[in-house]
Amino acid sequence: MDFFGFPVWTVLLICGGVFCASFMDAIGGGGGIISVPTYLLAGLPVHFALGTNKLSSCIGTVASTVRYVKNGCVDWILAIPSIVLAMLGAHIGTRLQLALDERYLKYMLLVVLPVIAVILLKKKSLPEQRGMINEWLRKMIVWGSSLIIGTYDGFYGPGTGTFLLLSFCYLAKVDVRTASGNVKLVNLSSNLAALATSLAAGKVLIPIGLLAAVFSTAGQYIGAGLALKNGSKIVRPVILVVLLLLTGKVLLELLGIM
Repeated sequence: MDFFGFPVWTVLLICGGVFCASFMDAIGGGGGIISVPTYLLAGLPVHFALGTNKLSSCIGTVASTVRYVKNGCVDWILAIPSIVLAMLGAHIGTRLQLALDERYLKYMLLVVLPVIAVILLKKKSLPEQRGMINEWLRKMIVWGSSLIIGTYDGFYGPGTGTFLLLSFCYLAKVDVRTASGNVKLVNLSSNLAALATSLAAGKVLIPIGLLAAVFSTAGQYIGAGLALKNGSKIVRPVILVVLLLLTGKVLLELLGIM
């Protein structure tokens, strides 16, 4: 039995993988580390896997973003410039990707990721309250992080939401719930830009993407609810899992296994 030209087991694999990825993404970012390999495992060519993933993840991310916005977990003064700068960074990163070998970035990540994990383990929790810092300095950190990490997103991508969340919480001292809401807006904006590009190139399997989006929406909504309720108690462990998975992904890619 086929579904949109795919065996039922393949469709079930995609839906289950996308749900798990979106649930994790809503809490601590890094959902693409699970969802993109799921599409590839299901047999989609690389460009179609990336494009279709953008469709399902964009629609799903709307659910968690709306939930954060409705609960007042967005600082719009920080968010609006961040959105613009992240999209600019994504454009710059894509241009760099055409000129540079991403292997150098992966080697750098192998050094950076363990350092981030150690810092996270030393911290007892992510901040539940906004920390004391000069407001203009906070803005510069958030906006600068959005540009730099947005560039990373355009160049390579996995773990973008996690890096934004850690930067907003630890460097800009934004509370974890507001930081999560702002990260969702920034991520959604850059993903929409990437989706538009993939659609224009005809690299999106729309029926599969829309079906997966239902499960992505469910995962994002449930994950956002847990993050809003439990704060750093659930966000911090999920971020550690994301960092571990991302380190494994980078190693496998460098070894030529992925």
